[in-house]
Amino acid sequence: MRSVRLFRDIQLGLKNLLLHKLRSLLTTLGVVFGVASVIAMLAVGEGANQEALEQIRQLGSNIIILQSQRPVDEGSAAQRATFMSVYGLLRDDEIRIRESFEAVRRTVPARIMRQEGRVGERRMELRVVGTTPDWFAVVDRERLAGRLLAAGDLTTAAPVAVLSEDAARRLLAAGYAIGQQVRVGSHVFEIVGVLRAEGGVGGDQRLDTDADLYIPLTSFQERFGEVIVQRRSGARQVELVELHQIIVEVDAIDDVEPTATAIRAMLQRFHPREDYRIDVPLALLRQAEATQRTFNIVLGSIAGISLLVGGIGIMNIMLASVTERTREIGVRRAIGARRRQIVSQFLIETVVLSSMGGLIGIAIGMSIPRLITHWAGMPTIVTTTSLIMAAGISMSIGIVFGLYPAMRASRLDPIVALRHE
Repeated sequence: MRSVRLFRDIQLGLKNLLLHKLRSLLTTLGVVFGVASVIAMLAVGEGANQEALEQIRQLGSNIIILQSQRPVDEGSAAQRATFMSVYGLLRDDEIRIRESFEAVRRTVPARIMRQEGRVGERRMELRVVGTTPDWFAVVDRERLAGRLLAAGDLTTAAPVAVLSEDAARRLLAAGYAIGQQVRVGSHVFEIVGVLRAEGGVGGDQRLDTDADLYIPLTSFQERFGEVIVQRRSGARQVELVELHQIIVEVDAIDDVEPTATAIRAMLQRFHPREDYRIDVPLALLRQAEATQRTFNIVLGSIAGISLLVGGIGIMNIMLASVTERTREIGVRRAIGARRRQIVSQFLIETVVLSSMGGLIGIAIGMSIPRLITHWAGMPTIVTTTSLIMAAGISMSIGIVFGLYPAMRASRLDPIVALRHE
């Protein structure tokens, strides 16, 4: 019996709404745009969040990155160009870290410089990385061809190199990479492997780039020496840096931050000028997640304002409807309709309005992220949570903002309502 009555009330509500099609459509637009903006904003935010977090995860959750950096007290650029800069991490630092902390699984030293690479007539600037075979165990990237650096290459200071995919394509075009020779300065290296580069979170925190040339650390030291001379923006820079980077791999994630704190304390004893920087991807990951949560709250709040405006529009229209239908309400009350039936009738109309707006808004909200991805190239992710939340909010708006007009209609005195013109 109740289900039949509910079905009849829904039919009556739809009939009343269809009597004013344009007004009903305009009333739902606030909910449509509000729901669509909630879904679209959260999709853009979630896409940006996942992209940033994935880039940080590529660095590794159980590693600590130590970077050499020029001390801030070395004077102006003109002064630095007149003498040799001596700063940065030492080989002794890498040994001390490896031997002093039980939680450290391995350490990967690296020397890095930028030089022009040439294959025949083709040339491009490469990031030359002198490192050990452990680099490829810590920075896990897909091997596309050939092999990686081996322990024997390190022992014999072999003139071999592993090239990143993009650099191989630009230097070798359609040619076969393995066995080709690339000239860096006055030195020649044989390409023994090609590696896919994934990039990183940007800046100095990146462990790899699209234009990397990996050679044995001993080959780097033997061929390029301890002193590196580079020209940047017309300036000549002479540097003596034993190690530009040390990657520290820790056994367990729980040991990452305590180990980083201990390493910082140890380095402070041997580097009074603080010519190094310590990056902990795990800490960056947690910070990024916390920032994204705040970002999602802000986006949701902005979109929620649109829904609030839509709800106020529904309330306004329903109050006007109560005034227009005062005589109808009086007739229904006079023939025995109860207050709860009047409340039910008006609530059903507002819920139908908001639900229709919600469904249309969900359809539009799911389309907008696809258009953004297609035209702007930005990653977007529409989550089930955002869809459920948007649908729930639209239903709630119908109930919350329709309750007062419905209660007002039910409290009308039947005699007064029948006299209303």
